[in-house]
Amino acid sequence: MGHLVELMVRATCGSCARVGAQIEPIVAASGSRLVRRDVDADPELAAEYGDRVPVVVIDGEEFACWEVDDEDLAAALADD
Repeated sequence: MGHLVELMVRATCGSCARVGAQIEPIVAASGSRLVRRDVDADPELAAEYGDRVPVVVIDGEEFACWEVDDEDLAAALADD
């Protein structure tokens, strides 16, 4: 059973698209599920994350902000 990986993004964020493309194969290889969440579509997410996107959240816990280390992400997703 994989993890739920949420990527907090906004439509106008180029870094968000880059990080999404970067982590997508790592998440898929781990058997986890990647969900992109547009913070501008949800007032609670907008209040929590503001301009700190992209943010990677694994199973409800913030994992990384702005930059993601591929090896660290793979290791975090390997832990059950």
